[in-house]
Amino acid sequence: MALGRWYRDWRRRRWLREAPLAPDAWRRVLDGLPWLDWLDADGQARLGALSALFVREKQWFLREDLDLDDHQRLLIAAQACLPILNLGLEWYRGWHSLVIYPGSFLVPQEYHDAAGVVHRSEETRAGEAWRGGPMVLSWEDVVGCIRGEGYNVIIHECSHKLDMLNGEANGRPPLHREMSARRWAAVFSAAFEALEATVARGEESFLDPYGAEGPAEFFAVASEAFFTIAGELRHEHPDLYRELAAFYRQDPATQRPA
Repeated sequence: MALGRWYRDWRRRRWLREAPLAPDAWRRVLDGLPWLDWLDADGQARLGALSALFVREKQWFLREDLDLDDHQRLLIAAQACLPILNLGLEWYRGWHSLVIYPGSFLVPQEYHDAAGVVHRSEETRAGEAWRGGPMVLSWEDVVGCIRGEGYNVIIHECSHKLDMLNGEANGRPPLHREMSARRWAAVFSAAFEALEATVARGEESFLDPYGAEGPAEFFAVASEAFFTIAGELRHEHPDLYRELAAFYRQDPATQRPA
């Protein structure tokens, strides 16, 4: 292990020993996220440690007079750290801050038309992830996804951050050595094209139709479903579920109590 990584890990362990997460504070977070009931005691404890480190190590910028207390920050951190529970905090390397707005926010957009004319506009967003930059969230939408019913803006944006580890977001994060890139591409392409066709026909889809915007959004939408409605995703898209389980090294549908 490189000296820098050893020191970083040692410093984190030391901080957790010296400033442990209060059990009552963590229990309040878990009680507020009942869809995490599939985690066993060890998983809950590890998620708590990761969440405490996330709160400590990320910079928090609150906009428009928004004020978040320790519980609210830990609530965000718990959902952000769920995808990396069995991967490690280093999978969130390369970005250092969160920007939180009270509600949806405007993002400038620019594109060139066929004649070369530049068009500028603004889009309303609930979340945004920038490569090498911050993760931006709407607190209103964070509150709206606490129930865990297939929509989770935090998991969505965090999946973009994972996707960006090997370049621009394209729906294929860095796969583990034991995973097949060919199988991943085949499974995700088939599921993405099926969602595209469903949306084009104007039919109701199991996955959020926003996933049809492109492969990166499809991966993010599928990740939301994987963690919040795992059993339904495994039933509707078993191959997709298996690929996500292999990548995240978690199996929430199997571990969930009957």
